[in-house]
This record gives sequence, structure tokens and C-alpha cells, in this order.
Amino acid sequence: MAAYIIADSNVTDPAVYDQYRALVPAAIAKHGGRFLARGGEIAVLEGEWSPRRIVVIEFPSLEAAKAFYDSPEYRAARGVRAGAATIDMLAVAGV
Repeated sequence: MAAYIIADSNVTDPAVYDQYRALVPAAIAKHGGRFLARGGEIAVLEGEWSPRRIVVIEFPSLEAAKAFYDSPEYRAARGVRAGAATIDMLAVAGV
């Protein structure tokens, strides 16, 4: 069953964040993932949510999404990102 990582990023250092963004696609692909949304236009339809930069990534399973997050490649990318952005992220199983 497919699963999705949803992230809301607050970028504070765009130059460093661009280095992080360059590292992430290979780590995602290694775990069978693909971007569905990557920082596009946002329209809040209900509630008081104030998202900044939304990313949605589809994986073949929740296990694959968690393996991506814990992978050496993504840990290295997170190290590059440190101090350049704060991210709220979750993984959810699809139906």
C-alpha cells in the first residue's frame, strides 16, 4: 500500500537549503519514492494552518518511507540542512 511523506518547511537560509534539495532526489529514488508536490502554490481551504513550503512524496509503502528517512543518504542531507530550515514532517499510509 502506498504511503506519503508530507513536509512543511520554513527555509531560513535559501543557499544552504538549495544544497539540501540537490541531495534529496537520489535518496528518494533509491527507496522507490517520487515527488507529488514540491513547493508549489498553496491555497489553505479551511482552518488556521499557515504552511510555508509543502512537499509531498509518494513511496510504495510506509516501510519504504521510513527507510528513506533513516537512510544514510537522507541523514547526510539532513546534516546539510541543519540551521538552514525547520521542517515538520510526517509519513502516512495510503488507503
